[in-house]
Amino acid sequence: MLLKKQIQDCVIIGSGPAGYSAAIYAARADMNPILFTGFQPGGQLTTTTSVDNYLGFPEGINGNDLMNNCKKQAGRFNTKIINESVNHVILSNKKGGIHRIFFSMKKKYLESRGIIIATGSSPKFLGIHKEKKFMGLGISFCATCDGFFHKEKDVAVIGGGDTALEEANYLAKICRKVYLIIRKNYFKASKILQYRISKKSNISILFYSNVTEIIGDNFLEGIKVFNQKTKTSKTILISGLFIAIGHVPNTEILKKELDLDKRGYVVVQKGKTITSKPGVFAAGDVQDPNYRQAITSAGTGCMAALDLEKYLSLYVE
Repeated sequence: MLLKKQIQDCVIIGSGPAGYSAAIYAARADMNPILFTGFQPGGQLTTTTSVDNYLGFPEGINGNDLMNNCKKQAGRFNTKIINESVNHVILSNKKGGIHRIFFSMKKKYLESRGIIIATGSSPKFLGIHKEKKFMGLGISFCATCDGFFHKEKDVAVIGGGDTALEEANYLAKICRKVYLIIRKNYFKASKILQYRISKKSNISILFYSNVTEIIGDNFLEGIKVFNQKTKTSKTILISGLFIAIGHVPNTEILKKELDLDKRGYVVVQKGKTITSKPGVFAAGDVQDPNYRQAITSAGTGCMAALDLEKYLSLYVE
């Protein structure tokens, strides 16, 4: 079933900072964007209680409030917002070609000359009780986002890769003590990061260790850690737990349609948002395994809309 008969100029898949930023720029360029909110309207920021590092909010802002503001701003410019998830796409290989975007159990679809992919990424979870319940209540996936709230307190970071050590290094500057919990007996991170960690007197490294229990009733109060080598458990009282075991880009619907890298992120041209298919652009965490910040996502959302506007002027009459 085709939703309406006309062919769209701009369909945006995803509703985080990248999606809404793209919508605002696309709407102001008279591309009449249609935006699908996806399974997590507003993206990962909706799980953050307070955002202190987004430009323009000197007192900080609640993550949900920020994304609601973004939604209202996109709506102000007449972005059509559809509260559903896209479950399938068929992308054209031709310049000026028509793409199909399926949703609502594949029974409905839109046709569009341009698509902006802003589906984001999802953090990997530990898979233990209370983990999701305490997101934003002591549990976080981003030290630069939430570390400030644990200033002069004890925290823990889980992971042994570059991201985990970068998080631990950052937190060590502002927190009283940082526990670095690693499942194996070695780091996967680069040597330079390992060296920096070794120079921090307030970082305690726990090898062979797993978090088996999250302690607290209404918010995080501590964790129980099991040592695989000694077969013993101990309780550590902390105010913040930062999980850094990786992210998974939300690219399941794109696997057979776009070029992805070995980790599953959308491949874009350097310095641009152009993907392997004409008329398809990618913005935000779905094409960014490095920064993963709201402000960088919003920036690439703007870029995607401008790239699409240029594409339409060249290849669509």
